[in-house]
Amino acid sequence: MKVRLVDIAHARSGDKGDTANVGVIALKREWYPILVRELSERRVADHFRGVITGSVKRYELPNLGALNFLLHGALDGGGTLSLKTDAQGKVFSTALLRMVIDVPDAEARSLGLPSA
Repeated sequence: MKVRLVDIAHARSGDKGDTANVGVIALKREWYPILVRELSERRVADHFRGVITGSVKRYELPNLGALNFLLHGALDGGGTLSLKTDAQGKVFSTALLRMVIDVPDAEARSLGLPSA
């Protein structure tokens, strides 16, 4: 089943110099393992291909049901140096929530996931 990330998680983002910081939090505790499985560093880097110039690093926060991503080379030098419209990286959370993931039908039904 196709599932929109925005339907199972919320997110926040901001800047840390030239790095965008994106937190993704499962809307329900039981949905967190899907985030862990589906949102790999590679998958997130592919999602932002052409937008970031550096690597992606993922940190797991199971006690919060969240993942935190650092998108290196995302802000063209950082808030005070960048000429980008979003120099503080606030839009990265919304952009990540646009991702669509594939979840096996039986698992999606058992967890009550909304379909895309």
